[in-house]
Amino acid sequence: MKILIHMPGPGKTAGWLIFFVLAMTALTAPLLAPRTPLETDLGHRLEPPSLSFPLGTDQLGRCVLSRIIFGARISMSAALTASLLSLALGGIIGVLAALARGVPKFFLTAVIDVGLAVPGLILTLVIAGLLGGTMTSLILGLIAANWPWWARLIRGLTLSALQREYVLAGQAAGIKKTRLVTHYILPQMKAPVMAAAALKTGRVILAFSGLSYLGLGPAPPAPEWGRMLQEATIYMTRAPWLIMAPGMAITLVVTALNLIGKGSKIS
Repeated sequence: MKILIHMPGPGKTAGWLIFFVLAMTALTAPLLAPRTPLETDLGHRLEPPSLSFPLGTDQLGRCVLSRIIFGARISMSAALTASLLSLALGGIIGVLAALARGVPKFFLTAVIDVGLAVPGLILTLVIAGLLGGTMTSLILGLIAANWPWWARLIRGLTLSALQREYVLAGQAAGIKKTRLVTHYILPQMKAPVMAAAALKTGRVILAFSGLSYLGLGPAPPAPEWGRMLQEATIYMTRAPWLIMAPGMAITLVVTALNLIGKGSKIS
């Protein structure tokens, strides 16, 4: 008898390792950061990287390394929250749209189609702008922009699962729909949903940082990566480390999530 064990590829392993290190860095920020992220020292403003300041200082003399570490808490937690809530909302609507019949099916499918027709970036900008440009409003905007994508994906996966022989047998045996979904349909979605979630979360992080760069999201002096990029723009030639540090942080976490998503087993 042969036992087949699916081993993750080196890319996926590296992605999980990088993401784990970044997540632990965010969780233990007060212990790892050499200084508080809001501590200013005008006597050391715009200093290049050194032993005292490994990533240099910004225009107010704040330690860039400390701000990057604490910024991981804001950027990663916000993106994960928006991504998970989008998945939850879109998943519920997608499953209901696949199982419903008649008018409810038509209505839910129409809602998904309308949501997909609205440009996500514009919708996020409108919601975040109307609600005041805070981190909460930006998260709500990202949820509104991303749940239709998840609803369409989950609806398709549910319709595909309903054609499996053992699901059809369960339906013929009179199993309740709730049990059919939780025990027969949802387990089939685990692999593709996890892969899609990793890739989608990377895009959400880029969107969150990009919108923060435009002035939405956490207000100064919060050490958010996109906001740090925006503040560093005018010092690009004089202090290039200010723009390189948050840029590399964003690149690293997005690369890790892409490696996880692309290395996941879809079938």
